[in-house]
Amino acid sequence: MSFFKKLKEKFTTQTDSVTEKFKQGLTKTRDSFAGKVNDLVARYRKVDEEFFEELEEILIGADVGFDTVMELIEELKMEVKRRNIQDTKEVQSVISEKLVDIYQGETEESSELNLQKDELTVILFVGVNGVGKTTTIGKLAHKFKQEGKSVLLAAGDTFRAGAIEQLEVWGERVGVPVVKQAEGSDPAAVMFDAIRAAKSRNVDILICDTAGRLQNKVNLMKELEKVKRVIEKEVPGAPHEVLLALDATTGQNALIQAKTFKEATNVTGIVLTKLDGTAKGGIVLAIRNELGIPVKFVGLGEKMDDLQEFDPEKYVYGLFADLVDVEDTE
Repeated sequence: MSFFKKLKEKFTTQTDSVTEKFKQGLTKTRDSFAGKVNDLVARYRKVDEEFFEELEEILIGADVGFDTVMELIEELKMEVKRRNIQDTKEVQSVISEKLVDIYQGETEESSELNLQKDELTVILFVGVNGVGKTTTIGKLAHKFKQEGKSVLLAAGDTFRAGAIEQLEVWGERVGVPVVKQAEGSDPAAVMFDAIRAAKSRNVDILICDTAGRLQNKVNLMKELEKVKRVIEKEVPGAPHEVLLALDATTGQNALIQAKTFKEATNVTGIVLTKLDGTAKGGIVLAIRNELGIPVKFVGLGEKMDDLQEFDPEKYVYGLFADLVDVEDTE
């Protein structure tokens, strides 16, 4: 059974709203990437070196990342040889299969968050200004509330004008309290207050915002280290997640940001925002494969419930949905 048929069997025989969100959210990338792969397959009758060279260009154009593309092409060549594939149409299914394999790597890390049972979970959010960090915090708080958990927000981005107010607006919108201090306050002091408040109110999850300045990496690192020290002192083993918000529409620049933050702090997962707004959704693979950090959530639209846990198979289905849906099931 081809990988397309497996995906079809898994996702098109059920009305899964999450799968549909991936399909809708990846429309721009699918129209660009899958469309180009389709054209390539239509132009070539046999799988040869020229075919792979053009496929290489398509993948790089989709922001899959040079190193990841080279690895993928190499694996595809081996698979084509192993299965003795002659027809280019058969390669489409193998591409989708290998994209999932490359994302998962040797370890099939889950996108699930490291939530503590019957104890306070502390989630630290990092990321540059303008990537949708505050919006993501609000949507994640909403998700937790929908699951019946109690949530508290900490306004640790005390330097950007309006950042505290923006978080407060989201807090009011989703019905979650916000711990704050005056603009320009020490972020570590805000975290200290927030943890004390979370403990006294028996809150399940504390989500902490932080400043997103990258101009001076040394200052950023020092600030994040101080914040983490305060959190760890008050809650041993915390923060339980350090989530980096990245804007998918910035492509390779998002990869550079991820590398910088990975050096500055122990990032445990990526939240890729605005994935629905880019034709270059391959950045998901580049981040996972080149940095070894799992993508835990993706933003697939503007609505409150459009922040979804990342699933590599649903992602690949979203990329190739048109091809999967039309493939003969016989």
